Amino acid sequence: MLEKYAKLLVDYCVGVQPKQRVLIKSTYLAEPLLQKLYQLLLERGCIVEFDLSFQDQDKIMYDFSSNDQLSTLPVFYHKAVEEFDVLIRVIAPFNLKSTAEVSSDKKRVLQEAMAPLRKRYMQRSAKKELQWVLCVYPTQAAAQECGMSLADYENFVYQSCMLDTADPIASWKHLSDKQQYIVDYLNKVSHIRYVGLNTDISFSTKDRIWINSDGHYNMPSGEVFTGPVEDSVQGHVYFTYPTVYEGADVEGVFLEVDKGVVSTWKADKGQDVLDRVFSIEGARQFGEVAIGTNYSIQRATKNILFDEKIGGSIHMAIGASYPETGGNNESAVHWDMIKDMKTDGQIFADDILIYENGEFIIS
Repeated sequence: MLEKYAKLLVDYCVGVQPKQRVLIKSTYLAEPLLQKLYQLLLERGCIVEFDLSFQDQDKIMYDFSSNDQLSTLPVFYHKAVEEFDVLIRVIAPFNLKSTAEVSSDKKRVLQEAMAPLRKRYMQRSAKKELQWVLCVYPTQAAAQECGMSLADYENFVYQSCMLDTADPIASWKHLSDKQQYIVDYLNKVSHIRYVGLNTDISFSTKDRIWINSDGHYNMPSGEVFTGPVEDSVQGHVYFTYPTVYEGADVEGVFLEVDKGVVSTWKADKGQDVLDRVFSIEGARQFGEVAIGTNYSIQRATKNILFDEKIGGSIHMAIGASYPETGGNNESAVHWDMIKDMKTDGQIFADDILIYENGEFIIS
């Protein structure tokens, strides 16, 4: 299975070429997959380097760093963002709650310091100068977070990535074709409206570009997304799926939006997290709107990489836009919030019903 995973990441997701400089970021828990990736990348003629983290590294950083230290950009990662051709990030957590109790002020210092580097990362990606992929190696901590045994979580991850099929690359190409039909349709309309439980929110996508997210950046993927015209977002939305932001649980988020700006925010759990995030510049506007299309994923795991792709869901991200969509919002934040649409969910495009109860109905 790991050989199939490595081949999917290297040959499909980032499509490496000889002599490209590749950085792999992970923890040493992912060693079995990292070994497969390293061998395959070397066989493809790449120059490969690693950035590996150890247990509680982030917690120690926050506990013992001054604000000056937190606001100093990491030299190696800065160089990688500027000069490397490919970044492969393999999420393999030791403890998903290790930074949950870190003060909001310290998190904000680091977040704002990293904003220019995040912007540069997104710029190079939009220009196709930097290929990247974000993926997961199953660990006990991640399994426990979503209430699964490690064996069940491994199966969940591999099925979500279509590694259980005879030819995963062919399976992803098939999904890509289906999503391209949707993208082509959406790129011809200019106004979208999401309707559902405690939700009625609309926005313009005029002159914006819908993107087919088919596994070339996130693995798993399975979504179509764009950036809304910033001042056009209007209405209210209730996000039904729980999420984790910087180690803190957040549930039941309700937002009211007026002329593109979040005016009221409430959460059943994690109100203090919302309060902190919405104090950051650019966080009260939306950088992304999207529709999940991966029907291999049908449960929330509190891992945004999977949850935002759930077939029959929509999500909206506060904060930074993706430049390739034409979005203009800039922020140190990009936080996806997800809503189930399988019960009484509807999407209208230019006042035409195109999606109902978790399924597209366009033909």
